[in-house]
Amino acid sequence: MDEQRTPAPSGGAGGTDWRAVAAATAGADRAGAEAGVRLAYRQAGLAEPERVVWAESPLAGTAAVLLLTGQRATLPDDVAARAARALRAAGVDPDAPRPGRSVREAVRSRPWEAERRRVLTELGPRGWAARWALASAPLWELTRGLTDRVRAGITTGLAGPDEGRAAGVVIGGNTDAPAPGSDEQQVKQRDGQRSEPQGEQRGAAQETAVRLALASAVLGQHDAAWLAAFDGAEALAGVSAVARAAGWWWPYENVAVISERPRELHRDEAGRLDRGDGPALAYPDGFALYAWRGMPVPADFLEGLGVLDARRVRTEENAELRRVMLEHYGYDRYLSESGAQPVHRDETGVLWRIELEGDEPVVMVEVVNSTPEPDGSSRTYWLRVPPRTRTAREGVAWTFGLSAEAYEPQRQT
Repeated sequence: MDEQRTPAPSGGAGGTDWRAVAAATAGADRAGAEAGVRLAYRQAGLAEPERVVWAESPLAGTAAVLLLTGQRATLPDDVAARAARALRAAGVDPDAPRPGRSVREAVRSRPWEAERRRVLTELGPRGWAARWALASAPLWELTRGLTDRVRAGITTGLAGPDEGRAAGVVIGGNTDAPAPGSDEQQVKQRDGQRSEPQGEQRGAAQETAVRLALASAVLGQHDAAWLAAFDGAEALAGVSAVARAAGWWWPYENVAVISERPRELHRDEAGRLDRGDGPALAYPDGFALYAWRGMPVPADFLEGLGVLDARRVRTEENAELRRVMLEHYGYDRYLSESGAQPVHRDETGVLWRIELEGDEPVVMVEVVNSTPEPDGSSRTYWLRVPPRTRTAREGVAWTFGLSAEAYEPQRQT
């Protein structure tokens, strides 16, 4: 039988609020982050990096890594120019960067695996499971969903800007024509002398390069979920310090790239990215993700939600975007303004149905609260029910988890 030990994290002072770390939107503590990076290198038995490059977002950090590793051709011109400026600001020549190999395995993966083995030996399988459930599980889905969205946003934003815009990704920066002598113009001139793959071949190469760059990242604040299980562990002190101070980072032998934290983060009660009047996630350089209740939406789509009418909702060809419109506009309002007809009426209410091209129909039951309001009026409610619903009673019963036959209310409320 496994020995059961107290599941609280051990190995150091601890006490970090990792939920707050994961959601932090203040500017990075750059001095603290750089100190953490250098400590992580020393703990891995490595020489400290010669240079530390700061990027304004994980997308900018990925771009800097692609430039460092000779993958300039994968980047949009303006993004490459901004990355070049960031490298120069840190004293790194973007034309001859010499970053060395990635040391992510040494500074992050090996220490994590060693500490996990130590804790598992100390607590036993049940104790480890209890610690994970207590410290890490509540954060895991939140941070995993967010990092998946950031990765997808970076990949589509860099490898397919048009697809990125359609998926609610804004890569930020200036897209105007480059000024003479600027980094943008120099990049364009150099690229004009290169022979690059075209079309789908180039797109696939871009996506592969971006994904490889992302695979070499340490997630900083978004590593909070698993770091919570090792709070205070001395072996992870460097990695933990960076997580408390900054966003994603990329460790190479000679150069470390660290990104800023977001300046805005908006989520719904389920933890999904959600905002109706701007980006749900935004970084200082303009890299942003737009979403409504977790669903990616184009930035300009949200601007139109304030001037919706029933015709605009009805003519939207994208079924998913139309659902967002309906949620924002209100199903009851849409039914009343779109010429919907009642399909059934009984003592429980009125069943309404309207067909939507390319999507399931909207079916709702209109019910009147039998308990009067203080002013003597009766409030009307609209309950959305499954498309298969055929009677008002069946729909109302469904909202209580009952069949139509079993639904016999003594008094409707």
